[in-house]
Amino acid sequence: MIQKNGTLVFKIGGSVIDGTDPSLVQDMKELIQQGTKLVIVHGGGDQVTAIAEKLGKPQKFITSPEGIKSRFTDRETAEIYAMVMSGLLSKKIVRALAERGLSSVSLTGADCGLLRATRKKRLVILDDRGRKVAIDGGYTGKISSVNTAFLSKLLSSSIIPVISPVACDTENWDLLNVDGDRACSHVAGALGADATIFLTDTDGVLLDGKVIERIKTEDVRKLLPKIGSGMDKKLIAAVEAVEMGAKKSIIASGRKENPLKNALSENGTVISPS
Repeated sequence: MIQKNGTLVFKIGGSVIDGTDPSLVQDMKELIQQGTKLVIVHGGGDQVTAIAEKLGKPQKFITSPEGIKSRFTDRETAEIYAMVMSGLLSKKIVRALAERGLSSVSLTGADCGLLRATRKKRLVILDDRGRKVAIDGGYTGKISSVNTAFLSKLLSSSIIPVISPVACDTENWDLLNVDGDRACSHVAGALGADATIFLTDTDGVLLDGKVIERIKTEDVRKLLPKIGSGMDKKLIAAVEAVEMGAKKSIIASGRKENPLKNALSENGTVISPS
């Protein structure tokens, strides 16, 4: 469980936002009553894709040489990404929490320089023939800093930060796509969180149809080729959270009753330091 006055950072994806068991909020209330400080980071890639396509902007996805798939974010896509993540999904979460008596505030990396990132100038991807090619990096970034002083002020006031995975370029403050799982890992690592929880639509990391209960950070890389697309990025982020300072990461179901309690009871996949 979480130590007294400890910190829990958890990430929910778009499918979990729409399908989260209502008991999630009850879990949050009980943790807050115990003195736990909560931070939410959210995703919502499917919703971004759906709205972008309705707006006439087909989405392009690329694959790294390691087999990791991601969205290619040009300027127009970056604007749609920020609009959906920060304007729709983040407010949807804040509204749901307010309706149940919890105070929260939606944030992007632009708010008080919460998330600063280095823009990726070039990306190496695999083309249709499986060859490595270099392309423009677009509007994606690698997080370089987290304004923990700002977060700490909110947490000390019993306000739950709800963070969208939109960071600001360290050079010119352009809005960048930094991926929800990566945003969660950096926030958790910077805060030295007692636990980082990634709530998903599965019971944990599956291998041959069974949940892997525990993984040491040093053993993750060799497992990645056997893990399905989407979960591989989540597992990398879970490892990074631990390597950057979080005590442990847990990948667990967001659709079970009392999902946070379930995860903190280590019903899922626990990633611990080597």
